[in-house]
Formats: sequence, structure tokens, C-alpha cells
Amino acid sequence: MGLLFLHSTPIQFLTFAFALLLRQMYFYFSDKVVLLFDFWNVHTPAGMVLSVLVVLLLAALYEVIKMSKTKLLRQTILAIPATLSQESLGEPETGSVNSNLSQQNTTSKRWFLSHISQSLLHVAQVVIGYLVMLVVMSYNTWIFLGVIVGSALGFYLAYPVFNAR
Repeated sequence: MGLLFLHSTPIQFLTFAFALLLRQMYFYFSDKVVLLFDFWNVHTPAGMVLSVLVVLLLAALYEVIKMSKTKLLRQTILAIPATLSQESLGEPETGSVNSNLSQQNTTSKRWFLSHISQSLLHVAQVVIGYLVMLVVMSYNTWIFLGVIVGSALGFYLAYPVFNAR
């Protein structure tokens, strides 16, 4: 971006700076908007409806990922035996040494796989969260309402599913 200004005239630079200042920084109702990328350029009411549905699904997916991370963490914590560390502190019998080691090995593998899964879910949640944030920064009211409804719908649908025992 800096190289662009090295080869531009002062008039081109001022025109660009003025265009940045004129960017709408308030919510507006319109069926014309550019979302995230130049190719996601909405010009028609049907395109706006489709874009709102896509954004609604993104926001719902964000909530589902958030709830699944919580459920995965809860399952991992409940799967680790509480007495594992206490058993390893006492003097084990000769036959139970191998069983304690295999139990610790299985527990550490399970913890590692859970940690990898949670890390991948976290990356997906962060990426989708930033995409949703950037979409809202278009300041289009229809898109903003799609994010709000998608977030509420995602939480409403995911909460009972992931909190079932």
C-alpha cells in the first residue's frame, strides 16, 4: 500500500484519502454492499437475502463451535480419573505398576487428542468470529440483523443439544 503512494500524484493521494473519509460509518438500509471481498458485491434484493442467509449461517456456526468447545472440555475433564495422581503417589503393587502406567499413558493420549481438537476448534472460532466482525463493519443494517439473528438462533439450537447428558 505504501508503494502505491510512491507512484501517485498528490491529487491521487488526496482523492484516495477523501474517499476514505467519505466511507459510511453509520448503519444504513440498502441492498447494495460489498462484503469481505470484491467478488462478494451485492447489487440486488435477492443477492442481499442470500448474503444475509450466508451471514446468518456463519454467526450460527460460530455459536455451535463455541458450545462444542465447551462440551469437549467438559467431556475431557470428566474422562480423566480423579484418583490417577493419588494412585501413582502410593506404593503400587508389582502387578499394578504396568496397569498404572498404561492408564496414565491412555489418559495422556486422550488429553493430547482433546487438546488438539480444542485448538482446531479455537482457530475455526477465531477465524469465523473475525469474518463476522468484518461483515458487521460494512454497517449494512440487513447484514447486522442477520448476524444478530444467526447468533441467537445458533445459541438457541446448540445449547440444548450440547448440554444434553
